[in-house]
Parts: sequence; structure tokens; C-alpha cells
Amino acid sequence: MLVLGSGEGGKFLAWHTARSGRRTAVVERKLIGGSCPNTNCLPSKNEIWSAKVADLVHHADRFGIVTGSTAIDMKRVLARKREMVDGLIAMHLDRYKASGAELIMGMGRFIAPKTIEVELNDGGTRVLTGDRVVLNLGTHATIPDIPGLAAAEPLTNVEALELDRLPDHLIVLGGGYVGLELAQAYRRFGSRVSIVEVGPQLAGREDSDVADAVLEMLRDDGIEVHLGIKVLGVQGRSGQTVSLQMRTPAGDQTVDGSDLLVAAGRTPNTDGIGLDLAGVVLDDRGYIAVNDRLETSAPDVWAIGEAAGSPQFTHVSFDDFRIVWANLNGGKRTKRDRIVPYCMFTDPPLARVGLSEGEAQRQDIAVRVAKLPIAAVLRSRTISETRGFMKALVEVGGDAILGFTMIGADAGEVMAVVQTAMLAGMPYTGLRDAIIAHPTMAEGLGALFSNVPVR
Repeated sequence: MLVLGSGEGGKFLAWHTARSGRRTAVVERKLIGGSCPNTNCLPSKNEIWSAKVADLVHHADRFGIVTGSTAIDMKRVLARKREMVDGLIAMHLDRYKASGAELIMGMGRFIAPKTIEVELNDGGTRVLTGDRVVLNLGTHATIPDIPGLAAAEPLTNVEALELDRLPDHLIVLGGGYVGLELAQAYRRFGSRVSIVEVGPQLAGREDSDVADAVLEMLRDDGIEVHLGIKVLGVQGRSGQTVSLQMRTPAGDQTVDGSDLLVAAGRTPNTDGIGLDLAGVVLDDRGYIAVNDRLETSAPDVWAIGEAAGSPQFTHVSFDDFRIVWANLNGGKRTKRDRIVPYCMFTDPPLARVGLSEGEAQRQDIAVRVAKLPIAAVLRSRTISETRGFMKALVEVGGDAILGFTMIGADAGEVMAVVQTAMLAGMPYTGLRDAIIAHPTMAEGLGALFSNVPVR
């Protein structure tokens, strides 16, 4: 088994394959364990939590706590994150050793079907051929084709999480998950922050009521938000002085800042590594074309994770591993009909599983909608976290739960309860009538599902 890329799905597949007694090699360019433990998921949540602590300290008087003079030390914020990352890398190396899978550090590219030449990081080359090959290539931040943007050397999420200083004024280009999480974190650290989004709302895939709540949340933190704009050009250099010229519904404007963060989507890492020589076909967006079993156009070659077009979450890449592993061992598992949850780690967080109202309308699925303000959940009063709401979608012709969205404290954990009910095929009445511990945030599910309109 030859695995190109050591992200979530690739590493687990390698470890399982090696432990089953098959010779296994993983080729990794740089990040042992992939982007999640090194540059993306876990590092960002680490610094976001530091920002949460900073916000609590800043508002300590609300809780009856008197504090003295405080300051943000970004060098120590960065050191805390790096300590976590170092521990995760060590854990990964231990698992490689225990499994027997060989980790080869270098840049791999195909030179023939199922054959990879590796330019080793410590010098020299190796050529490896696998009976079976798995592509776990990942993605990188997209830099849009905007005049002056590339020359401005903007930050991506990777560089933003390596800052040991506090930007005076951070301009964030993009209103999706990455941009919003980091915008709020740096605002709470003390930066002035402006968000520039080309779409008509933040979190563009969400319903308008959800986007409105996110917008209000960020403006409450003092973040300036520009919506529905066209970026005309960028001048200057990020880290010094940078300006962004934009066309807005109210006319042309300029935003001047010290640093520019680009969070405007992702690009698959499929270019320039010889996939054509491997017989692997890409789709029109540059992602690897796969079937429901994650098989590529090349025999005995699979693709998993973001570069295979899977939803761009670590937990989905892990499920991709389970699909491939099951099928390698005689199973018939596919990616069809997966219930994929996700969570944006703003404060309060946004979590959703299943359909939104907009998706239900576009798919012509009739639903019953129930909502509950977070302030109605008594736990929120005890922690002074009353912003947001819960929303549930239930089918019209039955009692199945089709979707759940929450903005509020512990949203991701509460969402997992609803997802479990959906996976089990439980009717919404099961949660409506359940005895849920008081006072918890999940307790609000009883009141929420009591609001479902009668059939």
C-alpha cells in the first residue's frame, strides 16, 4: 500500500494497513499528520480558545471579578499553540512506529501508473511502486486573481496562526468559516478588524436568519463588516501597510490596514504531481474524480479527503478512510447519504447537521420548522451566553428530523445529540419527550421540538 499524503484519512489507512501485515509506505511533503494537527483545525481552535480567555478577562466585571492591568502577549499565545502541535507530531510519530508503516518525508510525483518518485527532504530520491495507491493530497488557500493581491504577500490561515505580534488593523478577505473564526479571535486579542465579503451575507451557505445572527455577533465584538462588494485592487504589503479598493453598493471605498488575511476558499493540491501519468482524471474544478466508493479512474487507486471533493472537514476525511478500508476488506460501504455535521468555532459557535431551510426549498422538500431563542434555555442564563437560537426541520408527512442548526454555547455538542437521533431514525418526539439533565444546553431540545407545528 502506497499512500501519498499523511492527512487524516491517509494516516489512518496506513496505520490499519500496516497493522494488518501489509507493507505500507506514506509519502508526506511537510506536515506529519496532515494540516489538521499542524496548521488548520487544532491550531486555530487553540488560539481561538486563547482569544476566548482574553474576552472573559476583558469582561470579568460582568461575573463579579475584579482584575488588574492585563495585556496580550502574542509570543506566549504562539508558544502555547506550538507546544500543542509538537506534542501532536510526537504522538503521530509514535503511531507510525507502532503500526509499522514507513513514513517517507519528501515531495512525491507520479512518473508512471502506481509509481511515485520522491524528492527526499534530506536529499536524494526514491522510487516507490504500490499494488494499491491512495491519494490524500489536501488543499491550500486560494489567492484570488485580484490586481495587486499576490504582490501584497497576504497572510493565509497558516501564516496568521504563526504571528507572534498583534496586527494593528487586520483586513480579512472572505466571510466563510476560516475568515470569521480568525477575525473574531484577532479582534479579541486587540486588533482592529475589517471583514470584506463579496457575497450578500456572511456564511454564504447558511439561511439568512443564521447569517444575520452571525453578523450581529461580530458587530457586537466591534468588527467592521462589508458585504456585497467587488474588490478592485490591492496596494501595499501585508505586515506593513496595505489598502484594499472595493466597489460597494454605496460607491467605491478603500479600507486601509496593517495586515491582510485571505480566506476566500481552497484549491486542491493536484497540480504538477503527474496525476495524468498515473491515469487519474480530474474534474473541471481540479479535484480528483471519484465514484461513491472513492475509486479513481485508475485501477487500484483511491482518493480521500478534500482533494477528492469530499466536504472539507477532518471528520469527513476520517470517514473516507473507513469507506476505503471497508471496501478493501470485502465491504460495500459508500459515501452516499452521509449525514455530515459541521461547526464554526466562533463565539458563540454555529453548528448544523442535515438540511437548512434554503436547501429544503431548493430540493422541493416540504418541512415543518421550529425555532427557540437561546435565551429560553436556562443554562444560557447561568453563563451569561444568551445570544443565538436553535432551529429544527421536521418532515411534513412524518416525524423524521431532517435538519438542525444552532448558534449558541456548546452548539457542536448539542448538535451531536440531534445527529445521533437522526442516525438512529428516531422521530423528533423522542427528543421532545426525553428527560434531559437540567440545567444543560441540550435541555433546550425538549422545548425546541415542542415547537414543531402539528401535522
